[in-house]
Amino acid sequence: MNTNDIADYLVQHPHFFEEHAELLAKIKLTSPVMGRSISLQERQMEIVREKLKVLELRLSDLMRVAQENDAISAKFQAWTRSLLMARNDVDLPYILTKNLQDIFNLPHATLRLWSVTEDVQHTWFAVPASEDVQLFAKGLSKPYCGQNHDFEAASWLESDEAITSVAMLPLRLAEDDLTFGLLILGSPDASRFTKEMATDFLTKIADTASAALSCMIDC
Repeated sequence: MNTNDIADYLVQHPHFFEEHAELLAKIKLTSPVMGRSISLQERQMEIVREKLKVLELRLSDLMRVAQENDAISAKFQAWTRSLLMARNDVDLPYILTKNLQDIFNLPHATLRLWSVTEDVQHTWFAVPASEDVQLFAKGLSKPYCGQNHDFEAASWLESDEAITSVAMLPLRLAEDDLTFGLLILGSPDASRFTKEMATDFLTKIADTASAALSCMIDC
């Protein structure tokens, strides 16, 4: 018999060591941890410890993510509350962008709306956006995150420092609805907004902002 025959035999007879338990104490294996020969039972304990360490690391990572999500949820709730407390509609765009910066520690944030009602056409947020910007916003199925490739919309951010990364959030009430604006977040840190980052939370911000600002849109 060769080693493969022995392995096949043990697979086909899983109760072999139950019937010959005395052999377990005689089997010696080399421990990658201790660097010496150990019994099968000791090796099994090492494997269990290794699995426990992996599980502990996974649990620690899950707890960290849960704490981060809880902190984000608290910030989102505080931001949403500030929108509900706005005294009038014209204050909303300023409150929306200013509190995004303060609550989420964002360097820069601004927005533009088009197709607005006549009574807000004189405001800073209703300054006409070019057709290219409107087409760009319309083509976004989800927020854009990544490097600032001299986007026209990024120039709306008033900053003395170069904006190297941006997040651009299209404003619409539903996926197939008219796009009526663009919310811009910017940072001089190139790693703040990247194309690899998840956009689920930014989508929630865009949805909430769209609902809050829809009162100023001429439908």
